[in-house]
Amino acid sequence: MQAVPQGDGWVCEVDVDDDGSKTHHFVTVTREGLERWGRGADRQAAEDLVRRSFDFLLEREPATSILRTFDLAVIRSYFPEYDRHFGR
Repeated sequence: MQAVPQGDGWVCEVDVDDDGSKTHHFVTVTREGLERWGRGADRQAAEDLVRRSFDFLLEREPATSILRTFDLAVIRSYFPEYDRHFGR
């Protein structure tokens, strides 16, 4: 995974190999999202949050069901428990 600065946040490029099914994703993490759910404000914190978020998603659905491009905040629209799981 690699996070690249973009605007007021980061875009993370994620490759997932889920039981032989490979998928590729682009995830936007805003500064507000990183402050809300992350453990810091730098590139490593963004990558850590996205990694933990994918672990969360893969516990609930196969990689092929995960959107290919999305803002991290959309996860809570599909899984309301995301806020409780990652919020402070």
